[in-house]
Amino acid sequence: MTDADTLRIDLLAAIAAAPDLAVLDGIRVAALGKAGSVTALMKTLGSMAPDVRLVDGPRLNALRDGVAAAIADRKAELEAAALDARLAAERLDLTLPVSPGPAGTIHPVSQVMDELAEIFADLGFAVADGPEIEDDWHNFTALNIPESHPARAMHDTFYLTQGDHVAPNGHPAGAATSLRWLLRTHTSPVQIRTMLNQPPPIRIIAPGRTYRSDSDATHTPMFHQVEGLVIDRGITMGHLKWTLETFVKAFFEVDDVTLRLRPSYFPFTEPSVEVDVGCSWDGGMLSIGGTASWLEILGSGMVHPRVIAACGLDPDEYQGFAFGCGIDRLAMLKYGMTDLRAFFDGDARWLRHYGFKPTDVPTLSAGVGA
Repeated sequence: MTDADTLRIDLLAAIAAAPDLAVLDGIRVAALGKAGSVTALMKTLGSMAPDVRLVDGPRLNALRDGVAAAIADRKAELEAAALDARLAAERLDLTLPVSPGPAGTIHPVSQVMDELAEIFADLGFAVADGPEIEDDWHNFTALNIPESHPARAMHDTFYLTQGDHVAPNGHPAGAATSLRWLLRTHTSPVQIRTMLNQPPPIRIIAPGRTYRSDSDATHTPMFHQVEGLVIDRGITMGHLKWTLETFVKAFFEVDDVTLRLRPSYFPFTEPSVEVDVGCSWDGGMLSIGGTASWLEILGSGMVHPRVIAACGLDPDEYQGFAFGCGIDRLAMLKYGMTDLRAFFDGDARWLRHYGFKPTDVPTLSAGVGA
């Protein structure tokens, strides 16, 4: 047993001197591992005479247990020392002034909404809003959208399940008319509600959330739209074009733009036009101006006489124009975003990259963009 006693002394000394956990684990393996020195001595118990085993067995078990205990104690000491060192290195001085940390950002959609409000306020437009849960009279019928129009289909429109309701007395649809609830598919119902509740002249924009059953890189089931409406006497397509030119110049912050109006069809305007803006592409980056290329930005037209009449106004006396475009699309075009779905992912990294500082307040004097 002289060898066992010597081994015990050597192992305990090595354990006590172990400078770190890696060295200590090496000692454990060399002593108590499958091929360890203490394990080798324990294996000799089977070949000992019974009377010898009675004497040496307890001593070898004590050796094994003593080495294991010493390793556990040294491990606890090293871990405590490492924690103390880490705490000393990572401690914070709470008496120091607070340093600026990560701050929240303004979402690009909110920023563009503010930009639009600033631009059109300078043109004499007010901001109007309305309910996101609408009935089909305000959303479709009053806008001259027939019952057979595909936009009314279930695969395009989110209808609510609580059933139809009857138009109240005084409702333009008539008290006996059954109306269906739905999530509005555009902000055009705000135009209808404004014409019903406000006498001309009317100059409004209607930004807000809208809902359609669609989802891909450039479409989401919920998106943001802004529509404009002017109702007054003597309104012409010339007023529409000038308004859109002024808006595009201010929004994209360019001095010279070329608009192209292409004939189109919308049930609620007549005539109807799609509006393209002249642009160019350099390395995938959009630049507004010139006529090297064309980019469709919105739809517009003169308000259909049936829509004016549905709101209780005389179409022979009043005329108007309307336009509409996606706010999310405007943000993508202006600030170089490629995937609409990222707008609604809530990814803090995306928001830090594309978001705006709270102090980036759009003004026409300082610029509406950041």
